Amino acid sequence: MLYLKTDEEIGLLRESNMLVSRTLAEIASILRPGITTLYLDQIAETFIRDNGAFPAFKGYGGFPNTLCTSVNDQVVHGIPSAYVLKEGDIVSVDCGVILNGWYGDSAYTFPVGEVSEEVKQLLDYTRASLEEGVKAAFAGNRIGDISSAVQTKAESGGFSVVRELVGHGLGRKLHEQPEVPNYGKRGSGPKMEKGLVICIEPMINAGKKETYQMNDGWTIKTADGKISAHFEYAVAVGRGEADVLTTFKFIEEVLNKM
Repeated sequence: MLYLKTDEEIGLLRESNMLVSRTLAEIASILRPGITTLYLDQIAETFIRDNGAFPAFKGYGGFPNTLCTSVNDQVVHGIPSAYVLKEGDIVSVDCGVILNGWYGDSAYTFPVGEVSEEVKQLLDYTRASLEEGVKAAFAGNRIGDISSAVQTKAESGGFSVVRELVGHGLGRKLHEQPEVPNYGKRGSGPKMEKGLVICIEPMINAGKKETYQMNDGWTIKTADGKISAHFEYAVAVGRGEADVLTTFKFIEEVLNKM
């Protein structure tokens, strides 16, 4: 069952996702070599609560923190810790909020200090694969059109697409139907209608697509130890084009000043 949102409900979802966007910009303003992922988590939780919302991930299925912070070969669901970020690392920061009963959810992979050209290329292709997926998120298309667009772009750079983890519907619940894989065939899957709100979130590996879960029960890592990147937008399916409820503009304003 796909829950289609009204224009008013999409407006509320936009507010939730804008708060996530602003939270990620707060992270961008402090992220540098020498700080811990747990410190990022503390800053995010304070900012979310100060803005009248709740951290969506904290306690979700038993997850202990506000952010998922996944460093280098960690794909997603990394638990904030005493790990000290160092020059050349990358860290995927995935953030969720609940504001006025509606969920926001977005992720951005940050370079820590200067990173290699190979790392920059992975980040560029992962971000571009997200943008290609968004272009396919309009009424009358099918979920597979998004999946195919993401996969085609990522693999054109020589990268691989994680299979076990997918995007999802978003609304009064963090994870709603439908699932939104990052690989697949055009013309397959559920047909999208105006008012469907989904999270598109490519998880792209520099090496092979295989992953495994660590003993903490959460963190997903690449099987070959090579790095992985992750970007996520919440989008409302529209007529002719997607309405992106998330923005990376706030993050990039911060990064461009540094």
